[in-house]
Amino acid sequence: VQLQASGGGLVQAGGSLRLSCAVSGGIFSISRMGWYRQAPGKQRELVAAISTGGTTNYADSVKGRFTISRDNAKNTMYLQMSSLKPEDTAVYYCNAMVILSDANFWGQGTLVTVSS
Repeated sequence: VQLQASGGGLVQAGGSLRLSCAVSGGIFSISRMGWYRQAPGKQRELVAAISTGGTTNYADSVKGRFTISRDNAKNTMYLQMSSLKPEDTAVYYCNAMVILSDANFWGQGTLVTVSS
């Protein structure tokens, strides 16, 4: 199983980015998928998650600005980020949690830097 995150970069405050997480290994359709982030000196936190059925939940800090989605045909998850703020600066990690099991997988992270 591999999770490959991409799409990070440097953007000005108010700008947008779209992150992608491509999953190989045959687990995508049976996994709850999530985006987490970790800022320097802070703990990793959940940003957004999407169930196998498409139910989503978001951290309060990103509600209304970020949208998580998944494409089961492409084994890929996305995070559309808009109205970015400097406090969104972090390494963003994708996560796959296989339902009805203890299997939990992480991608390598992609850096998002928002300048003021």
